[in-house]
Amino acid sequence: MTSHLRAAPNQDRFTAETERFRRELLAHCYRMAGSAHDAEDLVQETYLRAWRSYAGFEGRASIRSWLYKIATNVCLTALEPRPIRVLPSGLTGSYDGPDRPPSPAAAGEVSWLEPLPDAWIVAPADDPAAVVVERESLRLALIASLQHLPSRQRAILLLRDVLAFSAAETAEILDTTTAAVKSGLQRARARLDELQLEPAELLEPIDPRARALLDGYIAAFERSDAGLLEHVLRADATLEATPFRDWQAGRVMCIQVLDAYVLGTPGDWRMIATTANGQPAAVVYHRDAGGTLRADGLVVLAPTATGVSRVIKFHDPALVPTFGFPAVLAQ
Repeated sequence: MTSHLRAAPNQDRFTAETERFRRELLAHCYRMAGSAHDAEDLVQETYLRAWRSYAGFEGRASIRSWLYKIATNVCLTALEPRPIRVLPSGLTGSYDGPDRPPSPAAAGEVSWLEPLPDAWIVAPADDPAAVVVERESLRLALIASLQHLPSRQRAILLLRDVLAFSAAETAEILDTTTAAVKSGLQRARARLDELQLEPAELLEPIDPRARALLDGYIAAFERSDAGLLEHVLRADATLEATPFRDWQAGRVMCIQVLDAYVLGTPGDWRMIATTANGQPAAVVYHRDAGGTLRADGLVVLAPTATGVSRVIKFHDPALVPTFGFPAVLAQ
């Protein structure tokens, strides 16, 4: 009984000291794993391990760096046996013919990247400037590129360049030397430079121009009007969708595929605006043979001042409830 009475205040103190870091730890685990659901599990394991070792925490490091040490090592252990998560553009070059429906990967053949709801990371009371920085570090192009780094290099880059830990702090978190951290960071940065990222000038989701582009994309689908996409997509826009291996480059090819194989007839689609990975997005519903609008997945746009540069569609109905919307949409 005495032991129980001693544990209760510790639990309260543990919660008070650690809970405020949960959102940023979730973002960190997502950047490492490329999966929102995996990130949730990794954060849960992080807090479980932290609680178990809390009595031995002596304060030589800050509570934040101590939690990041646990979270990073939880991620490294979990990721070691797993294939990396990718988008179609991470598998092969763009498809340009002959004309045929996009080709899906076999079930279980590819581990696909998953989007992250902004609401999981950004609290309403967060500082707007900090929110912008957080969004930039969660954009899909960056997350996809990070997955191509060896996991320890990925961790070093995130700890140093995203979270701004010093080389010495990063070395302590990873139980390595500052020289190894500096070398790993140099290699990670060089590899990222080789990978194709989104244009640097992406618009914020709250920018009226970004919302206008999203509204235009939604209208094109809900009206089944491919011509509307001419005013939404940049000339160099790309289109990709999981679980399909094929992806298209160039506005002409993107519109051709959407018009031939996706748009259907007016009323087939319904979309509701949201945000994912710091980008404008929409949950997607498709009308089934019985006329019911059922969850179909999520589309994420990369908006610029000259139009949408990239469209990524995630064909996973389970994402719609994840983003807080119903699986079946009322008529």
